Amino acid sequence: MAPIRANSGPIRCDWAQKEINIPYHDEEWGVPVHDDRALFEFLILEGAQAGLSWDTILLKRARYREVFDHFDAQKIARYDARKVRTLLADPGIIRNRLKIASTISNAQAFLKVQQEFGSFASYLWQFVGGKPIKNAWKLHKQVPAKTKESDAMSKDLQRRGFRFVGSTICYAFMQATGMVNDHLVTCFCHESCAGKHRAPRLKAK
Repeated sequence: MAPIRANSGPIRCDWAQKEINIPYHDEEWGVPVHDDRALFEFLILEGAQAGLSWDTILLKRARYREVFDHFDAQKIARYDARKVRTLLADPGIIRNRLKIASTISNAQAFLKVQQEFGSFASYLWQFVGGKPIKNAWKLHKQVPAKTKESDAMSKDLQRRGFRFVGSTICYAFMQATGMVNDHLVTCFCHESCAGKHRAPRLKAK
């Protein structure tokens, strides 16, 4: 499928054609992220997506931020059985017991990585040599589901106790956080992403 032009606007990657995902595509997807909390949020949301569509996650993202303490790993790592029951009863998120449990254990593993490497970003960006991999795909069907870099990331994350971090999930995470630039060459974001860096999202009060 060729890249589409949404509402006679700029040419975008062909998956960005809805009200919910066009802003995400234009403003977030592929922009390099070096903020630990933002990286943790994307890792959890990509895992929550497993078996679902990313649009579903985008629709629920605001609620995820509310009920998961804006992805404060220090707080999530201390969630108890009562908090899990509350989360399982919340229709605003994906009510999957394994995914919720993995969010807690992933927060605990995240804190250990931070302690070892100084930051989660330093740990993750080593898998792409510290800078984005810029691809030059012409068609969406050329974009891989996983790569040797995502294989390596997945294997090491699992070794450290992370869950819902298979290679396909890791590659989607790498695309979202700008470790890989997979905007099609015809997409208006392909060149602009390279010079962008997403600012840390301020904690809601």
